[in-house]
Amino acid sequence: MLAGGSLLCGVPAELYVCVQIGVVIAPSINRLNRLVFALRDPQWSLVTKGAIWDVSLHSDMDLGDGSIKYILSGDGAGTTFTIDDSTGDIHAIKRLDREVKAQYLLRAQAWNRQTDRPLEPESEFIVKIQDINDNEPKFLEGPYQATIPEMSTIGTEVIRMTATDADDPTYGNSARVVYSILQGQPYFSVEPKTGVVRVSLAGMDREVRENYSVIIQAKDMGGQLGGLAGTTVVNITLSDVNDNPPVFDQKLYQMSVPESAPVSSVVGRIRAKDRDIGINAEMRYSIIDGDGRDTFDINTDPTNLFGIITIKKVQRIEGANTHLDHRFPDKGPFSHVTIVHVSIEDVDEPPEFSLATYYIEVPEDTEISTVFMTVSARDPDAANTSIRYSIERNTDLGKYFYIDITSGALMTVLPLDREEFSWHNITVLAMEMNNPRMIGSVSVAVKILDVNDNPPLLTQYFESFVCESANAGQLIQTVTAVDADDPLGGHHFYYSLALEAANNPNFTLRDNQGK
Repeated sequence: MLAGGSLLCGVPAELYVCVQIGVVIAPSINRLNRLVFALRDPQWSLVTKGAIWDVSLHSDMDLGDGSIKYILSGDGAGTTFTIDDSTGDIHAIKRLDREVKAQYLLRAQAWNRQTDRPLEPESEFIVKIQDINDNEPKFLEGPYQATIPEMSTIGTEVIRMTATDADDPTYGNSARVVYSILQGQPYFSVEPKTGVVRVSLAGMDREVRENYSVIIQAKDMGGQLGGLAGTTVVNITLSDVNDNPPVFDQKLYQMSVPESAPVSSVVGRIRAKDRDIGINAEMRYSIIDGDGRDTFDINTDPTNLFGIITIKKVQRIEGANTHLDHRFPDKGPFSHVTIVHVSIEDVDEPPEFSLATYYIEVPEDTEISTVFMTVSARDPDAANTSIRYSIERNTDLGKYFYIDITSGALMTVLPLDREEFSWHNITVLAMEMNNPRMIGSVSVAVKILDVNDNPPLLTQYFESFVCESANAGQLIQTVTAVDADDPLGGHHFYYSLALEAANNPNFTLRDNQGK
């Protein structure tokens, strides 16, 4: 039977009674914990004493004369729970924490003090610790880091977080967590039930602000007053998209380059700046207009930031970022235009002849001092100084030719003989009067044309013998001749006997070339 105050009722073989028990030896810990006792032995009764602070186990064999001693053993006996061996009163001697141990299996037995023997078999009962809201929600992985593209639309998911609560989720609202945002409005919001952080403001621009620190709170008891709360920080970074056009520092660039600069020489460097970063700030430069598109070229340097102008006059140059983020089709590609004015600086250059090479044909019988050609050179510089001409001596060792120092007229000074030299290759020099170091040169090829100024000659001295019995018409000797000249149609010799032999009736000469 269960007896307690005025309460009397029958009990089954296993009975759960909910009571509150206080910690009696730790006055600084005055928090109450709810206990559920499960009494499994019908010989025992569970008695609540006074208000709700103590619990007594009472054996039916206890007549109240002090002859029975109660003994408690099992989980927490002597450390968490203690029993008054005379009355059976059970006390909690330390704070109970369901999250540390949810239930205790205890055993009780009544002994006879006189005989020190048990009066009945040992009985078991279970103490179950019922949860109270004594744990706040915790974010186990914070602080969190998240990245989203700038210009993300409202509702874009940023990050999903979960806070855990060690309290019993099956009892009350102690572990029912609701999320809210304490810092980060109006840019971001959090879904109360899921902990999903979303974008709540459209058009966030990385170039205006890149980083945001958002504080998220998780509160139990369904967010009601009195619930416990935990917080975490979410550091959100806006990643770049190509949403800004490049802009040149200047609308007009002034550059200069010496006229003597070789091909591929660097004329200058320009830069179009882009507020974006990374690939979105990489440039591609091109010349789109101007009167010297075939004279200059522009290439992007290895950093993809600068345009390098090289020799290849006012130029219009375009700097473009062509990277297109397909998530934002309305952004980019972008370009910007500037003007580059390139001035060509005058450099003292040697005289230049009107032709790269000269060629002339001169008959070999040209009279001495005959002018057969005039060469012409000019100073390409702005000063356009006077020119003096001369022949490079090692190209005319025989001194066959002379050139007028001021006019550039070439003339002969010795007879020409094609049979001796059929070609003369001479080099004519042109020198600036004001700067003798500036000398230009040109090659003059003189071909000597043939004239018929050489007689034919027999190739050798011929001596022939003939027998006295030779028949008329018999061939005695064949003769040939050569000529040092070189007529256009080739040689054609006419053979005849000399006057002193022409009247000799014994011999005749047949001209075979005449056939």
